[in-house]
Amino acid sequence: MKRNVFLFAALFAAAVVAQAASTTNTGWISDSMCGAKHMGTGAACVKKCIQNGMKPVFVDGSKQVWAIDNPDAVNSSYYGTHVTVKATEDAAQKTMHIESIAAAK
Repeated sequence: MKRNVFLFAALFAAAVVAQAASTTNTGWISDSMCGAKHMGTGAACVKKCIQNGMKPVFVDGSKQVWAIDNPDAVNSSYYGTHVTVKATEDAAQKTMHIESIAAAK
């Protein structure tokens, strides 16, 4: 019985560590109102929406919109642009915590 409990605890810990691992993804920085509408276009609109209170979001290559839980990590020069981010993602909540961001090559 103790062995099963230990095995379960070890598997659970491994799953938590695997889920919290950083990933690198390429996409666009948009705003929370327009989301995937501005993939690759509309940088001026994204900048204006964020200046007016919308939150920056990340739109991945499959047009899924991810909320950014640390929006201060996104410099305004990246609003509306194609970027590569290193982030910890929470797929269940569709959120990400950005560790680094750079212009996509």
